[in-house]
Amino acid sequence: MKLWIAKQRYLADFTLASLARRKTKNLGLLLVFSLLVFVLASVMLFTSALRHEATQVLASSPEVILQRMVAGRHDLIPPGYIERIGRIRGVQKTAGRLWGYYYDPVVKANYTFLGLTEDAPASGRIKVGNGLARYRGVQAGNVLSFRSYSGKLFSFTVDAVLPADSELISADLVLLAEADFRAFFDYPAAHWTDITLSVANPQEVRTVAQKLANALPDSRPILRDEVLRTYQSIFDWREGIVLALLSAAILAFAILAWDKASGLSAEEKREIGILKAIGWETGDVIRMKLWEGLLISLTAFLAGYIAAYVHVFHFSAALFEPVLKGWAVLYPRFTLAPVIDGLQIATLFFFTVLPYAVAVLVPIWRASVTDPDAVMRA
Repeated sequence: MKLWIAKQRYLADFTLASLARRKTKNLGLLLVFSLLVFVLASVMLFTSALRHEATQVLASSPEVILQRMVAGRHDLIPPGYIERIGRIRGVQKTAGRLWGYYYDPVVKANYTFLGLTEDAPASGRIKVGNGLARYRGVQAGNVLSFRSYSGKLFSFTVDAVLPADSELISADLVLLAEADFRAFFDYPAAHWTDITLSVANPQEVRTVAQKLANALPDSRPILRDEVLRTYQSIFDWREGIVLALLSAAILAFAILAWDKASGLSAEEKREIGILKAIGWETGDVIRMKLWEGLLISLTAFLAGYIAAYVHVFHFSAALFEPVLKGWAVLYPRFTLAPVIDGLQIATLFFFTVLPYAVAVLVPIWRASVTDPDAVMRA
């Protein structure tokens, strides 16, 4: 065992010396290889972290949201719906919600207005998201004015700015009292935007949703699991777009790596011939070149992955933020919790390190089984 370990150490030492003799070429390949891993790992880490954040946020969302549909469009919930829903077996708790969008021409962005029935600000006062406060340059105590869709001007005093750590979901949020919301959007009394409800038995959520659809044919139940799947699909789609845009760079690297790994220079062939002439066995030459491929690919993989980790979780993936986040104007500022997916690492390793390491075997084997004199003359 000691002899085998010593032999591998000597092979590794010789491989490092061989790489140093062609350092310009190998450093160029290492840089390109690391850059490719960095880009792919950044996209994977960022989308994986966003999926995790979406799962955490939606974990506390309503199990079922009920919307009323008129001519295929989302419409207001009229009086009486909440009472009818409460009589359906399996429904545990119901509540009406008031929310809507408001376009602010000052920053050219949409805000989400949410009318609260519990723990609401006092009349004439609002709470705003940190992103909105940053773009409008306001703080607690300032006055914000909005012109409603009916043309009336409403002025509100900022009661508080929502915490920065909630900016992922509250960047464009405006919280106000129910009466202020109804006055601003001219909402009819006892009407709601939608209804949230919880189910006594989580295993019967789909059954209750079917009962709701049967009892209220003009309604559309939206399950929390369906919302989560939608977010997952959006992140997968955005990740796919980025990877598709990078496909040309990936293909260029694949051609470069294959050319480097599958073809030997005259200097490398001469080196193999000399090693064979002084007594090296074919297996030793193959192991030495395999060490060379593994050292380059593993070093590039580790360097690229570590750089991607720092880029995503310490610099908020600045290179891919606009594409993967998806907000048009109010980009929230938040720090993603580090999420490492073992399957993603294995997939990235399989498609970057293994192909390069394996590609070196065929040309090395051909050169190592050839007569040393013929190899040196080639």
